[in-house]
Amino acid sequence: MSIYFDNAATTKTSESVREVMQKVMDEDFGNPSSLHIVGVNAEKYIKNAQEVIAETLKVEPKEIYFTSGGTEANNMAIIGAAMANKRSGKKIITTQVEHPSVASPMKYLEEQGFEVVYLPVDENGVVSKETFERKMDEDTILVSIMHVNNEVGAVMPIEEIGKIAKSINPSVVYHVDAIQSYGKYEIRPKKCNIDLLTVSGHKIHGPKGVGFIYIRKGTKINPILLGGGQQLGMRSGTENVPGIAGLAKAAQEAYDGLNSYVNQMVNLKDYMIDSLNAMGERLDKDGDVMETLVNGNHTITVNSQKGSDGAPHIVSVSFRNVGSEVMLHALEDKEIYISAGSACSSNKPAVSETLKAMNVDKGLLKSTVRFSFNRNNTKEEVDEALKAIEELIPLLSKFVRR
Repeated sequence: MSIYFDNAATTKTSESVREVMQKVMDEDFGNPSSLHIVGVNAEKYIKNAQEVIAETLKVEPKEIYFTSGGTEANNMAIIGAAMANKRSGKKIITTQVEHPSVASPMKYLEEQGFEVVYLPVDENGVVSKETFERKMDEDTILVSIMHVNNEVGAVMPIEEIGKIAKSINPSVVYHVDAIQSYGKYEIRPKKCNIDLLTVSGHKIHGPKGVGFIYIRKGTKINPILLGGGQQLGMRSGTENVPGIAGLAKAAQEAYDGLNSYVNQMVNLKDYMIDSLNAMGERLDKDGDVMETLVNGNHTITVNSQKGSDGAPHIVSVSFRNVGSEVMLHALEDKEIYISAGSACSSNKPAVSETLKAMNVDKGLLKSTVRFSFNRNNTKEEVDEALKAIEELIPLLSKFVRR
């Protein structure tokens, strides 16, 4: 039986999500812009989805706009807000550990003449409030900070950052990438002074190819897709009604059982971190297994934090002298599926900018993998993975290039 621990990359759609999507495709397949009853019935799913999602955030339904996923939503938030506010200034603040769907638009804006400030993070991957406050000023038009880092599960102080940003410049647009946190935290945009919040459906047992952006009423933002003027002209293009209906169902399920699901994942995360640390201590004492301990190095290094200090579902771990792809494929042979860092940037190996920003030992940058849980994973599955890891490390470490 296979074990899937790559849920930060994508999750399996739930049965109820598949059922509602099938119903839309079979029965309510109309174009929501059509005036006849078939189109009207399709449009009802969009309005219902806005209401469901708005309730999870305690915002207004008209502040929810649907996209093709997290990447489009992030591009829309960053490029749209920057272009709409460029007359007020060209300074933007973000961090060194953002997802490529934020980092790449930032590079594009730099090419357009904007000044982008990349904030450093500490050894846990978290940006400090003090560092942010030093860089924030009245000329800053946009702040974009992720809520949860997709590689190590670092949790950013988004409420405090929002408060600082608005106290210095009330007109600044504050964007939060909540793609790894929505469905795992209660997020209150108004309380956190968030103007733009972005989410992807396939991270919460919803379908791929659909996401949403919360745009606070009155926020200055330009559309980046032009056409038929759907969604009040903010995002043109015929809406993906089956996907939107599935996203709404996934959001409802996630928040109906939020506390239970989160507690379950936190317990699994903490158990795995404790077990990996104990395993590392055992292996460190075995001189035949690792030859690098004379320099004070350790066999296993966990890069994620336990409990509420880190996200409930992500464990980043480095295995010295075992390449990340080597471990990934060795576990794959045992039908245990994990990720070599972030699966969202490319299927090609690359050194993690997040780990570099955290000052992780250079010897571990290419030896780090990510385990990420969903609400259906079990302790038995974690035990199976741990058993496999302890068997594999002595074998795989023998093949490292020295």
